[in-house]
Amino acid sequence: MDGQVIALGTETDELASLLDVLFAKYHYDFRGYSKASLRRRLRTALTHFDCESIAMLEARLLRDPTLFPQLIRFLTVQVSDLFRDPAYFSALRDEVVPHLRTYSSLRVWVAGCATGEEAYSLAILLHEEGLLERTTIYATDIAPESLRVAEHGIFDASRFAKFSANYQRAGGRASLADYYTARYSSAVFDRRLRRSILFCDHSLATDSVFGEMQLISCRNVLIYFDHALQDRALGVLYDSLCTRGFLGLGEKETLRFSTHADGFLDLVPEQRIYRRQ
Repeated sequence: MDGQVIALGTETDELASLLDVLFAKYHYDFRGYSKASLRRRLRTALTHFDCESIAMLEARLLRDPTLFPQLIRFLTVQVSDLFRDPAYFSALRDEVVPHLRTYSSLRVWVAGCATGEEAYSLAILLHEEGLLERTTIYATDIAPESLRVAEHGIFDASRFAKFSANYQRAGGRASLADYYTARYSSAVFDRRLRRSILFCDHSLATDSVFGEMQLISCRNVLIYFDHALQDRALGVLYDSLCTRGFLGLGEKETLRFSTHADGFLDLVPEQRIYRRQ
């Protein structure tokens, strides 16, 4: 039992040391991320890098900075789908879009965009509602490789059967095939979608306000943060919204325990869509 406690304590110390190095040397701050989630992902990273411990991984990282971009892929969750959680997009179409029509120009922020699926989903929805031409979508993430994938707009064609089913369930007005071109085993999104999206680096852990948005979609990001970082991130999102702007969170996320809860009204609470007071 004592040995197990010592081992757990050592792992905790090693994790803290690695996170300090990532912040000091590379300016990526994972110190406010859920430690349980980080440990799970680091176990996979240790196998990939053939390291026996987090301390060994840290030593290799200090000797060889080229490992850092690879490590980022393990520390961030880059999993998404087109029109993931279709009911969310259906609610945006029915409850939020009528308000967005009142603006002469629109700024939309997808925070934690991963490889871009959510940004392209919103671009398709806004196109079908006649709003894309006056909209700029800002899609941000901390993983450079994911942002490059997103900007190219090229995805594995085998994923599009699921994407198409999600699109139809989300209230799609056409065929998803209208928005991409199939090339061998890949599918490339239409240029009219790609040119409406600006992909860029932004960290909810270290960066501040990102413009003044009418809609922010930040889904399945906060669940990987500890409570203090969740509260910081929600403050950034709140300050980045215009008055009466809209915020969408993931289905397992909530404003309830945040110090910013009073700044929002429930719009579609079952889909975690809120409106800034």
